[in-house]
Amino acid sequence: MFLSALELRNIIESSFLPKRCQCTLSPDLSMTVKVYADGETDQLDLLKTGINAQRLNGCREINELIAELRTDLQHHYVEPGHPQTVRKAL
Repeated sequence: MFLSALELRNIIESSFLPKRCQCTLSPDLSMTVKVYADGETDQLDLLKTGINAQRLNGCREINELIAELRTDLQHHYVEPGHPQTVRKAL
């Protein structure tokens, strides 16, 4: 990986604006990306886990990942077994 985790997160999260996106990177470089429907609830439009961040060695690989995530987002892909809607506590 040629970017720091913070830089990589920023690129991916900002690519989904104005939607809220949360990208987490584990110590083993496994990435999880969540894209939320809006800022009022925690309803997921996209949840993708187990992304191998070690393969993100350049702009092309990052762009391909973002394109793949956007395609999944069009289909509102949320992994099986994960609750889609979680209301924020007030």
